[in-house]
Amino acid sequence: MKYTEKISNKLNELLEKNYDAEKGYLNSADNVDSASLKIFFKKRASERSQFAKELRTEILSYGQIPEDNGSIKGAIHRNWMSLKSLFSGNNEEAILEEAIRGEKASLNEYNEILKEQAFVPSTRKMLENQKQQIQSAINTLKLEEHLVS
Repeated sequence: MKYTEKISNKLNELLEKNYDAEKGYLNSADNVDSASLKIFFKKRASERSQFAKELRTEILSYGQIPEDNGSIKGAIHRNWMSLKSLFSGNNEEAILEEAIRGEKASLNEYNEILKEQAFVPSTRKMLENQKQQIQSAINTLKLEEHLVS
């Protein structure tokens, strides 16, 4: 496997995760009553859409083809969140817990990919910036969770 393929495969994995996160946040926005949480989740969905655009551009710059949608695992997780919110009466605390869990998984993905030493500086900077925004979202979600509990 060529270097550019290896790097773009890793970026494509993140791209799928960001598609999943965007859809998950939109799903969460649909399942909460709080106006502030709806806005928060929609902003996070928009942020993840932007991450995906940046990743697609980066993958194309390596001469590779970016993925077009999320993963099966992400679809299963969204379905689980929908089912859970149905049975918990759209319990905002449960939705926040799932969002935190998802963001922690994303953070771990970014930490893993950033162990790769072969990224050009611009790719590394983009990934570091996205990782910082995910950490910020986790901090905000934890605060929101504390406020609703």
